[in-house]
Amino acid sequence: MTAALDDARRYFDGTVVEYFRSQLETAKCDDGRLGAQKTLPVVLGLLAVIEQQSRDVKPAIRRELLSVGADGAEFAGWLYRDARQPDIAVFWYDRAMEWAQEADDPAMQGYMLLKKSQMAYDDHDAVRMLTLAQAGQHQRWGLPTRVQAELLQQEALGCAMLGEPLTLIEQKLDTSRELLARADGEPSGLGAYFNEHTLLLRNAVSYTEAGKPGIAADLFGEIISAGTLSRRDTGFFNARRAAALALSGEPDEAAEVGTASAEVAKAMQSERTMRVLGEVLQTLNRWRSRPAVRQFREALRVV
Repeated sequence: MTAALDDARRYFDGTVVEYFRSQLETAKCDDGRLGAQKTLPVVLGLLAVIEQQSRDVKPAIRRELLSVGADGAEFAGWLYRDARQPDIAVFWYDRAMEWAQEADDPAMQGYMLLKKSQMAYDDHDAVRMLTLAQAGQHQRWGLPTRVQAELLQQEALGCAMLGEPLTLIEQKLDTSRELLARADGEPSGLGAYFNEHTLLLRNAVSYTEAGKPGIAADLFGEIISAGTLSRRDTGFFNARRAAALALSGEPDEAAEVGTASAEVAKAMQSERTMRVLGEVLQTLNRWRSRPAVRQFREALRVV
């Protein structure tokens, strides 16, 4: 690696490109265990090297490097989303799209439309979220079936936020599940994280937005109890579960689940989780005198 960095034009080849790719995959695995604050320095370091060295290599290798760089830039954007720094997240999402275009990587371009749609959900921008999800489904991107399933589910979420009929939302969710089932056997790559558990968790979010928080709370509880989620994701989806419970009129259980989520959010420094918990506390305001709710409020203050 030292030789490669000293003389990029001479030494940069597919082997080194794969080295960067493997380092990025390691960082992605670490994220759920360590959190964004500890993962970001590694990812930003990789991106800095990729950007620097891609200036001094042959065009074919540059495109390979930028394809890896686009993947890394998308991941950096996600980490900044978790840290609730949306302006920097937008910068990296835009950089990922730019690099994917230069690398002639249409699948990554379509994938970035999905990621931008998901970020629009963070801002409760339902119309932009829906149109981005629909744009990502165009056949020009040549996306893997797994990503197509995730985009359709994202479209269903947008429909739920815009007050479309529950039958339409569930039809899209069912089709998403069918697509995901067809993805078995496809090579891993874009959207590899999107599995049956992820689908059910996202379905629960859609049911919450569709005004069916009781169904959502049950789905969240089912998947979280299976113990397959990372520590960070367990904390985040417990926050979502607390929100669904609060909307269902279960203040004590919502507060207890929220308190447990706050402990994880503190350890992982997940500002995204904290934002959801703040919304839960607002929903529980009418029950603010209950002991469990008071304990939850104190837990958020400590964090």
